[in-house]
Amino acid sequence: MNHFLDIHKTDPAALRHMITQAGDMKQARQGRPKGTPDDDQPLAGQMVALIFEKPSTRTRVSFDVGVRQMGGQTMLLSGQDMQLGHGETIADTARVLSRYVDMIMIRTFDENVLTEMAEYASVPVINGLTDRTHPCQIMADILTYEEHRGPIKGANVVWTGDGNNVCASFLHAAGQFGFNLTFTGPSQLDPEDEFIALARSKGVKIRIERDPAKAVENADLIVTDTWISMHDSQTARERRHNMLRPYQVDEVLMQGAKDDALFMHCLPAHREEEVTSGVMDGPQSVIFDEAENRLHAQKAIMRWCLGV
Repeated sequence: MNHFLDIHKTDPAALRHMITQAGDMKQARQGRPKGTPDDDQPLAGQMVALIFEKPSTRTRVSFDVGVRQMGGQTMLLSGQDMQLGHGETIADTARVLSRYVDMIMIRTFDENVLTEMAEYASVPVINGLTDRTHPCQIMADILTYEEHRGPIKGANVVWTGDGNNVCASFLHAAGQFGFNLTFTGPSQLDPEDEFIALARSKGVKIRIERDPAKAVENADLIVTDTWISMHDSQTARERRHNMLRPYQVDEVLMQGAKDDALFMHCLPAHREEEVTSGVMDGPQSVIFDEAENRLHAQKAIMRWCLGV
């Protein structure tokens, strides 16, 4: 059973295979209409349940399109449809879904919902996002970096802002892919000590640097994410803005990195908050390649999960 729950729980050789296969599948589709199927149809006859407790644009569309391009079918289920954990247990829901579908992708809040789903499902389960991690996004980011700059091993990545779930998966990836990561942000929003220690245990350099200008020196890649959640109150939003304003990625900060440094953001972005439009639309930005690569990376993840 190949669940894809987190990057640090997946063998590095398998991760590398997925990145390579994602690139190959992307190349094979060059110049083709978006709606045409792949020549290879590894998911023919397969049904994939896509469960969304949290709203989504890129995750929903990219998984749905990816399944269809590979010949499969999708069943889209919202949190209201499922009412996960309200009445029927997660375990029982997992057992029932496993009788109907061949694979489950779930985007949820609580990491425990994901892990319990995987524990009791008899089909592969993919982590489409939890409040703690976002591994599919980082697989797309690795693919994007390597398209533009070659192998990421040994590269210097800087995360600026909030040490959130995307940052957590970047730390997992640092250990598995062998790149260094510097976090710059307010101490109240540091990434979890567990994730930092895990990456360091793999022999990569993980730094905390409060001064963003110092953090980006010698950076190959600068990454940020939105400062606020759709569920934050107005008071919480104002407090977070005040804490994070010094960590905005603007043109001056980018100039402090290597001349060929890339900029990434998993989107959606709040322009002129965590990043300026000048950076987002500038020559170092690869955010839309990054968004497209969610499709290709997730197709490779699904193939690995199903062994096809």
